[in-house]
Amino acid sequence: MEVMGEEDNYTKDGTVDYKNNPANRKKTGTWKACPFILGNECCERLAYYGMSSNLLLYFTNQLNQHSATASKNLSNWSGTCYVMPLVGAFLADAYLGRYWTIASFSIIYVIGMTLLTLSASVPHIRPTCYKKDECHATNSQTAICFVALYLVALGTGGIKPCVSSYGADQFDDADDVEKTQKSSFFNWFYFSINIGALIASSIIVWIQVTIGWGWGFGVPAVAMAVAVAFFFSGTRLFRYQKPGGSPLTRLCQVVIASLRKYRVVVPDDKSLLYETSEVESAIVGSRKLDHTNEFRFLDKAAVDVESDHIKDKIDPWRLCTVTQVEELKGIIRLLPVWATGIIFSTVYGQMGNLFLLQAEYMDARLGNSNFKIPEASLSIFDTLSVIFWVPVYDWFIIPMTRKFTGHKNGLTQLQRIGTGLFISIFAMISAGILEIVRLRIVRRQGSYNVKEAPISIFWQVPQYFIIGCAEVFTNIGQLEFFYEQAPDSMRSLCAALSLTTTALGNYLSSLLVTIVMDISTRNGKPGWIADNLNHGHLHYFFLLLAVLSLLNLGAFVVVAKRYNYKKAAGTLR
Repeated sequence: MEVMGEEDNYTKDGTVDYKNNPANRKKTGTWKACPFILGNECCERLAYYGMSSNLLLYFTNQLNQHSATASKNLSNWSGTCYVMPLVGAFLADAYLGRYWTIASFSIIYVIGMTLLTLSASVPHIRPTCYKKDECHATNSQTAICFVALYLVALGTGGIKPCVSSYGADQFDDADDVEKTQKSSFFNWFYFSINIGALIASSIIVWIQVTIGWGWGFGVPAVAMAVAVAFFFSGTRLFRYQKPGGSPLTRLCQVVIASLRKYRVVVPDDKSLLYETSEVESAIVGSRKLDHTNEFRFLDKAAVDVESDHIKDKIDPWRLCTVTQVEELKGIIRLLPVWATGIIFSTVYGQMGNLFLLQAEYMDARLGNSNFKIPEASLSIFDTLSVIFWVPVYDWFIIPMTRKFTGHKNGLTQLQRIGTGLFISIFAMISAGILEIVRLRIVRRQGSYNVKEAPISIFWQVPQYFIIGCAEVFTNIGQLEFFYEQAPDSMRSLCAALSLTTTALGNYLSSLLVTIVMDISTRNGKPGWIADNLNHGHLHYFFLLLAVLSLLNLGAFVVVAKRYNYKKAAGTLR
């Protein structure tokens, strides 16, 4: 009995402590370790959004770039920020582990932020300004700025796919209580992101505009340094998953082995397929996976034939374990769910795009005063919505839905994602209706050439608030879903894969605008998104996104009904 009691003190998901010993569940992980991870994420997001929110303005006013050039440079940099997670995730899963990946790339991040601050504040390095917002930058000054920015892109790319997965690693999947707590962690993780974003889009933006760019970049740099300090402070309390080797190599081995055996017949008795006789999987950091009947062609890779053995050794490019085959099947199963996130990202991206264009034609004054609210500051209402809905979901919606569904988390991960996709449709309908109302007022008053219409910018608040609500369901649901359904040794890579929907959503938005304008500007017409929105039909574009979102929801329902959740065959200890 004493031995059993000692075993119960340790996690069963393969995690270890900072000394590489089996992790003691009473001394490591759970909510003891999470404050250091949540604090790190809050400060890192404050640094990122505080630095990036006004970057277009910095390019045009400080570096003296043309609007088109500045927009292109910002798009390229933003795209890099969402491509680099694939690199960071690969290194984390294959070689470094999540802790050392976060630690290493955080240091690169701080170096980039420090260099960016110096490029905006140190004489001879910063641009020469003749008066406020009229500056000139030499080629070398511009180069220093962009070296700093791409160091930040590299740093954030290493951190983005690892932090949420690393936080979830602090909860043992084999323990029912801890597994329930993990679902709550994803809610508060997203909450901490938006606390950082709220401070960035209000205080940091004000510092940049009012005090100066040196302080405006310096404060985010300090925030990032604090984020690193938070993270290292929790070292003794963290649980660590061991890296399992190159996941891409393992996936390729399954494909090659199955193609080599395309003539081999898969036995009806699946217990005859090759698997290690050990309790643990042959893949470091991964539990064994049960065989599934999907994509049966890939099972050929696990059929043991004589030619698979070379001098009593197994050739991994000819024979793979069932768990290895199921890893690839798991990734293939994730792809349709992943694809349905692209349209949602397109809708979400309108907050920094067409919502701002719409706001330029509205009354931005605060009451009867002459003080005007910056159009970009309306995104605060999205952040406030998330901050409002996260505790509401955790404290009220979960217990309420649990009574009807019987599921311990109230809604399954796919039900949660689908609810958010449904809600997002109304954000586009709200934006479209507002634009219709705005245009009616313009036509009634005949003020086609007046940019500012007599309708308050605060009528945009509902569309921001609805998107924030949709985020709490879809984005947090995706975080949890991709962590839970990813193979154990590929969780960072799958988190990075989910982040790519943001980049693809922006690309899709750009493509839709190109197609719409090509068609709607024929025969000399101004087009849906005209240079003067008073002559355009922006509401058509918003309603198009609403229709695409509805079709996307239908596709998601079909995919969700056919999805089979991952089943692990055991524990790692």
